[in-house]
Amino acid sequence: MTQDDRDFLFKLLQTPSPTGFEMPGQRVWADYLRPIAAEVTCDAYGSTWATLPGAGKSPKTVMLTAHADEIGFMIKSIQQDGFIRIDRIGGSDVATARGRRLDFQGDKGLVKGIIGNTAIHLRRDSAGDEKAPQVHELWVDVGASNAREVAAMGLRVGHPAVYEDGPIELAHKRIAGRAIDNRIGGYIIAQVLKRIAKSKKKPAFTLICANMVQEEIGGNGAMMATYRLNPDVCICLDVTHATDTPGIDNSKFGSVKLGGGPTISHGTANHPLVVKRLIDTATKGKVPVQHEASSRFTGTDTDKIFHQREGVPSALVSLPLRCMHSVVETAHLDDIARTIDLLAGFVTSLTASDRFHQSL
Repeated sequence: MTQDDRDFLFKLLQTPSPTGFEMPGQRVWADYLRPIAAEVTCDAYGSTWATLPGAGKSPKTVMLTAHADEIGFMIKSIQQDGFIRIDRIGGSDVATARGRRLDFQGDKGLVKGIIGNTAIHLRRDSAGDEKAPQVHELWVDVGASNAREVAAMGLRVGHPAVYEDGPIELAHKRIAGRAIDNRIGGYIIAQVLKRIAKSKKKPAFTLICANMVQEEIGGNGAMMATYRLNPDVCICLDVTHATDTPGIDNSKFGSVKLGGGPTISHGTANHPLVVKRLIDTATKGKVPVQHEASSRFTGTDTDKIFHQREGVPSALVSLPLRCMHSVVETAHLDDIARTIDLLAGFVTSLTASDRFHQSL
């Protein structure tokens, strides 16, 4: 990873982009790719894609997707005493919320706040049987004494917030922070497009790298953009649970190791021929991969992409991630590099005659 690439990644991770409010991060992503891609554009709700034309008069299209949004909170009500009540955006874990710092995106810019944490001495249930709070029990202090002061800061009901925590580097090629799910996916597909563009050899398929909105609440952006772009084949990139930390039962959640390479999913939305090509690409490129079972659904944008129009042959590639949906999500730089290798290899392996269609 070059210094420029690192700066791009950390800027992506630091830029607040909760579900429904993704455009600050999308602009960072688009600005990075604009000098590289033939075109960068977005749709009405903000899903953004960069295009690299393929060879030939009417090349087929391969789409690589990630999602731009992150979990967060939203102002639900503002009390007369100046405290704020919040609701979740996406799968925010309220069990880890108390005592954390928030950044609100208000009408007048950034507003700092903290989610209150009543001292352990004063909590009635501090004897050891304490339960995680419900989201409506959380209260936020932005330093106001009444509702008028909150309004003067530019805050109202409906404004979003994310945790303040930004990315950090750990030892042995690891990074941690909030929003690695799935801002790291946007970084990876951008690097794939950059690598292929630099090779100066047009791919057989036109390459579209799409950074989708609203994945955390059901894949809305992926449905809209896929219907519009109508690709011939798609690889969806997301994160998956690294299950190599204490207390995780591999018999329930499978075995995925941080640093073991990206995972390839099998079943449901994952087209067998696309999966086979991914495996062949990994073998040829000597890219270590891990395998995951998808017996009912993937829980990613892949579930919303593969059945658009008459069907889009699709597959899910995932980056191992520890501590998902927290401020200490942890990824391995080697896994990131290997995922770029795998996806770039898949795109360049495509030929004009490739047609991912089952036959009788």
